[in-house]
Amino acid sequence: AYFEVGNLARVLEMLKDRRIRVAGTALNERSQSLFDFQPDAALALVMGAEGEGLRRLTLERCDDLIAIPMAGDVQSLNVSVATGVVLFHIRGRRPA
Repeated sequence: AYFEVGNLARVLEMLKDRRIRVAGTALNERSQSLFDFQPDAALALVMGAEGEGLRRLTLERCDDLIAIPMAGDVQSLNVSVATGVVLFHIRGRRPA
């Protein structure tokens, strides 16, 4: 499902209270490779704005930060492309 909300930080806390793991896409020292990410429970995925990424409060509320490994000089993808890559990869790792 896709949701658009006014106060994302509050919604992420509500999801975590319901034992839903929150993973955000970010390229920083806390990030792990998408290829190493092993979601094992209900998961909420937070995608950052193109160029700007996730806001500080959103980053702080993520249980996991994941990054798409890139080749060459490219450091980021269009958010719709990145979403497709992440969803495809995560779906492939979850039981049918």
